[in-house]
Amino acid sequence: MISIAVAAIFFGSIAVIAMQIGRAYCANILPADDGPAPGTPPYAPLAVGCAVVGGLLFASGATPLQLGIAAIVEFALVACWCSDTICGIVPDLFTLAPLAALLLFSFAQRNWGMVISATIAFAPFAAAALVSRGYGMGWGDAKLVALCGAALGAPLALFTLALACAAAVVVHRLAGASGRPIAFAPYIAAAAGIALPLGLAH
Repeated sequence: MISIAVAAIFFGSIAVIAMQIGRAYCANILPADDGPAPGTPPYAPLAVGCAVVGGLLFASGATPLQLGIAAIVEFALVACWCSDTICGIVPDLFTLAPLAALLLFSFAQRNWGMVISATIAFAPFAAAALVSRGYGMGWGDAKLVALCGAALGAPLALFTLALACAAAVVVHRLAGASGRPIAFAPYIAAAAGIALPLGLAH
C-alpha cells in the first residue's frame, strides 16, 4: 500500500512539474486572435488524475520500464494540455522530445510496434492538419497523437482519439464557441491518459 501511495505521489509530482513548465513556456506568448479561446487548465484534477494513473499502474504490476514510459507520456500530456489551454500552442518540445525517447527505445529493442502505431495514429491527423492548413487541426496536435499512438498501440489509440475528437466537437458546440478553432490537446490528453494503463498492458 505504501508503494502504491509513493507511485501516486511520484506521478502527481510529474504532473505538477509539467504544469509549471507549460505555464512558463506560455508566459510571454499571446494567444492568436484566430486561435482557440484561452482558458485556465484544471490544475488540481490534472495532478489527481495523474496520481491515480500512477497508483493504478503500480497496483497492476507494471514493470519499471512501463512506469518510466507512463511518466514520460503523462508529462507530455499534461504539458500539452496546459500550453494549448493557456496560449493555443502545442510545442514540439512537449511532443517530439518524448516521442523521440520512446522511438529510440523501440529502435534499441528492435520492437517496431511503437513506430508503426505512431505512424498509423499520426497519418489521419496529419491529413486533417494539411487539409485545414493548421486551423481546424494543428500540427502540434498531430505530433501529440503520434506520441499517443506509440504509447497506446494503434488500435486503442485510434479508438481513444476518435472518442476524444467527438467529445471535443460536442463540447465546443454546446459552449457556443463554433466561431473559433478547438483546442484539441486537452481532449487528446484526457482520453490518452485514461487509456494509458490499458495501453501499456498490450
